[in-house]
This record gives sequence, C-alpha cells and structure tokens, in this order.
Amino acid sequence: MSAAVAQTSPTRAALFPRLGSLLAIAPLGVWVAWHLWENLYAWRGDAAWSARAVDTMVTAEGRVYTGNPFGATLVSVVVFAPLLIHTAWGLRRLAASKPNGYRFFGNAKYVLQRLSALGLLAFLAAHVYLARISPALRSPTGHESFEDLASHMRHHPPTLVVYLLGVLGTTFHLANGVYTAAFIHGLAASPRAQRRMQALSVALFLLLLGVGWGAVAGLFEAGSQFLPPTD
Repeated sequence: MSAAVAQTSPTRAALFPRLGSLLAIAPLGVWVAWHLWENLYAWRGDAAWSARAVDTMVTAEGRVYTGNPFGATLVSVVVFAPLLIHTAWGLRRLAASKPNGYRFFGNAKYVLQRLSALGLLAFLAAHVYLARISPALRSPTGHESFEDLASHMRHHPPTLVVYLLGVLGTTFHLANGVYTAAFIHGLAASPRAQRRMQALSVALFLLLLGVGWGAVAGLFEAGSQFLPPTD
C-alpha cells in the first residue's frame, strides 16, 4: 500500500461517521424539534392543528387543503434523504460495534441509543404509514385527520402507548446523539467539555420530551370530543 493511500484511507473512513452524525443534527434534529413543537397546536383544536400541522387553510366555508406543491419535495430532500443516509450509517455502526471501554452509565447510554434506534425505525414506519400513506389511499386530503388521531389517542390505548414510547425513544435518541456528535466532531475532547455536553444532552432530552408528551396530552384531551374510532 502506498503512502498516499495509507494517508487518505483514515480520512475516508472518518467521513461517513461525520456525515451521518451531522445529518442527524441538521436537518433531521432541527426538523424533529420543530415537528414536536408544531404538534402542540393540538391544544388549540382542529382548526389550528390543521392549519399549522398539516398545511391546510380554514375558510368560512370550510377547510380547504392547500396542497403546497413544494411541500412533498421539501420533506423528501430535507428529511427523508438525510434519514436514509443516517439510517444506513447507524445500522452499519450497530452491526460493527459493541459497548466496550465505558463505565456503567456510558454503556447504558450506548445500549439505549441502539435500542431506541431500532424502536424509532418501527415507530417512524408506522407513523408515516398511518399519517400519510394510508390517508392518501382512502382520503382526498392525503392526511390523517385531527379527529381520527385524537380519537385513537383517547379511546385506543395501544395508540397512546405507542406514541408515548415513540416520543420517548425519539427524544432520547436525538438528545444523546448530540452528545455523541460532539465526540465525533471534536467538541467534547476534554473531561470538562464532556460534562458540559452531557448536561446539555440531558436538558435537551427533558425539554423535547416535555414538548412531545405535551402534544400527546393535547391530542388525548381533544379526543374526549369525539366518538371512539370504528377501525
């Protein structure tokens, strides 16, 4: 092996982890935080939820779905493409690495990060199917209605449990990912920097969890206005 190849190989090997972690923070992490915040409109009812969360416009005559032609493209480019790259990187790490050289707390976070990743994949698949794919096949709006979601959240306990656990896994994975990314990008090289990043990670986790569970609580509360779902 030539010296040039030997020098470039470590750089190439480090590129994928850096890219995977970077995409996890921006745009994915930013989008997740914004999505959780937008869901708090559940506390304001159907009109506010529909106008803000699913890109609709409410008029005096009724609800008109705007169908922003750039919406699907934007989500695909900003969310789904980075998500696929990050998922590929994460699955590669999951298969190739194992907890080693950490104290108990570090090992616990390591295992929980990977378990939350697997749970998050299942949650996202179910969420995208129920919120986008299934409504697109059976409804002209192409979105899960506020009534349907709130009704399931209130009257269908498995839905409530899945969303509570899904939000828990999502927020932990993102917040702990910020701490991991700090290592990868050299922002937590010293013990002091590591303690600061750990505190930031915990604070971010609690903040995002509060917002996410607050949105679930809003949907649960709103579900009392609707009849139990028939499906």
